[in-house]
Amino acid sequence: MLKEERQKLIMREINLHNKVLSNDLSILLDVSEDTVRRDLKELVEEGYIIKVHGGAISKSLATPFMKDSTIYAQDSKQLIAEKTLSLIKKDMVVLTEGGTTMLEFAKAIPEHLTVTFFTISPQVAITLSEKSNLEVITIGGKLSKNANLHTGSSVINQLSEIKADLCLLGANGFSAEDGLTDVDWEIVQVKKAIVRSARKTAVLCISEKLNSSRRLKICDVNQVDYLVTELAPGHPVMAAYNKEGLTVL
Repeated sequence: MLKEERQKLIMREINLHNKVLSNDLSILLDVSEDTVRRDLKELVEEGYIIKVHGGAISKSLATPFMKDSTIYAQDSKQLIAEKTLSLIKKDMVVLTEGGTTMLEFAKAIPEHLTVTFFTISPQVAITLSEKSNLEVITIGGKLSKNANLHTGSSVINQLSEIKADLCLLGANGFSAEDGLTDVDWEIVQVKKAIVRSARKTAVLCISEKLNSSRRLKICDVNQVDYLVTELAPGHPVMAAYNKEGLTVL
């Protein structure tokens, strides 16, 4: 595979999953980790990505408020945000994580809605705080710079004291067979606690991430109540999730 082809695939993986690990890219591309590291170094120098320990993250994840920040599949994420609004009712308590899809959701909330939001994302909290009728509570802890989320035992302890009506989670990988998965151990533990702290769970996921699986499990598919994508509920890709009993929006 030519270097240009490798780097194009690397960029797709980073845009899709926000974070990639060098080892996973080495297996995907069937090249050495040294080759992957050189490719990542070039992409960093060209300003496309941000290097982190063990891999790389997308610039849009790290700097979502910058005017020149490009959000991957932004139109799809905006449609998902609009669909998700149908799940939000007056005076609900909603628990969210972070990510670019969640930021699009936060932007889409109408001014008149009165809801209490708990979030582990400083960026989502700032965006939600621009809506005058929302009560926004940030669950603080150690900041994971790779995802801009609060993690650690203090976050998990705080989450154990909440019983939200609904939690909203993005997806690194989601499939009918393996459920919701991710690659970062600390983030996975916090997301597990989020699921435990809510009566209902909604996964917000662009269709490109469906039928994919990452290394670490957050929850099984039967622990998810709603799946929100940009596709129509009757789309063939959604058949497996309809069969599992999810409410597909």
